[in-house]
Amino acid sequence: MHIGTPLSPSATKVMLLGAGELGKEVIIALQRLGVEVIAVDRYDNAPGHQVAHHAHAIDMSNGNVLGRLIDSEQPHLVVPEIEAIATETLVELERAGKCRVIPTARAANLTMNREGIRRLAAEALKLPTSPYAFADSFDQLKAAIAGGIGYPCVIKPVMSSSGKGQSKVDGPQELKTAWDYANAGGRVAKGRVIVEGFVDFDYEITQLTVRAMGADGKTHTHFCEPVGHVQVKGDYVESWQPQAMSPAALEKSRAIAKAVTDDLGGLGLFGVECFVKGDQVWFSEVSPRPHDTGMVTMITQRQSEFELHARAILGLPVDTTLRNPGASAVIYGGMEAKGIRYEGVAEALAIPGTDIRLFGKPVAFERRRMGVALAEGRDTDEARQKAKEAAGRVKPVA
Repeated sequence: MHIGTPLSPSATKVMLLGAGELGKEVIIALQRLGVEVIAVDRYDNAPGHQVAHHAHAIDMSNGNVLGRLIDSEQPHLVVPEIEAIATETLVELERAGKCRVIPTARAANLTMNREGIRRLAAEALKLPTSPYAFADSFDQLKAAIAGGIGYPCVIKPVMSSSGKGQSKVDGPQELKTAWDYANAGGRVAKGRVIVEGFVDFDYEITQLTVRAMGADGKTHTHFCEPVGHVQVKGDYVESWQPQAMSPAALEKSRAIAKAVTDDLGGLGLFGVECFVKGDQVWFSEVSPRPHDTGMVTMITQRQSEFELHARAILGLPVDTTLRNPGASAVIYGGMEAKGIRYEGVAEALAIPGTDIRLFGKPVAFERRRMGVALAEGRDTDEARQKAKEAAGRVKPVA
């Protein structure tokens, strides 16, 4: 793909559907390469809106509205960054030759909800996964658990992100609360959940996987070093890179990641999540876009996951080299307020080898991710300690 000049007839135009903190970093990476960027989100002044050439706030789950915007802007590439999108419309537009979707419209449609991708991984690709079932009602959920899933189990909306609506359930007394939480936490009110048998894993990883064009004109698969992470109630709270793994487990995780991403096709970066116990590896989920746990790559890699995504979708060479161990820790809003301020940023940055990203979200919630602290270290233990200390020094205030 030729790179033109932004805001001119020669411009190379990319539309991001979703302009949160991950989209914002992709936009910055694209702009450094001379790309004109259109940022779309469901609310005004989203983080990506603040740095893009053009900004729109629409209901992206409305196919007619989304189709009209794409037809009006005429982007060369459409890049989904969240799940709540009318992906059927993207499939129709791509089939008609009206846009090119990253990585593909089929991939966006399959991964929009957990049902499509889980059935692909477990039933079509025969990859190891936890036992699972889908339920459209509370009675179906109870029947699925009684019929073999058992306790403990994990209940999630079929369509959500960043752990929203996800619960670990240890017994029947917690089930109704988890069902209600799943239905309230989904991106779209589908009334459908997935229940998974609990995997007794040692740790979970994100295997960042890049499909990029090689000098031979063919698509090649590249792997970043595995990212370890901790989740609380389904939300990522800290991550680090590299995660120590046995050679056998690393080989299996990359084989799983390659199988899934080869099937999805296209170009770009994918976040493939896996559970690991010893040398055993289970597929969990895949996002065909940069992953929240991968924000650590902004301090660990020669090219961050956002730069890798931008380069790959433009057909440019990529470099997944790890520079140094590092970690990230989330900075939460801690309150419900608009236009909050942040104290302690200087104190956080006084810790050697640290950095801060404040996302600029216009509204804070108690558990909303408003920023992230990054730290490098001699090893991941030192980096994690520094990242958590830096995050703790940043104080959101009304």
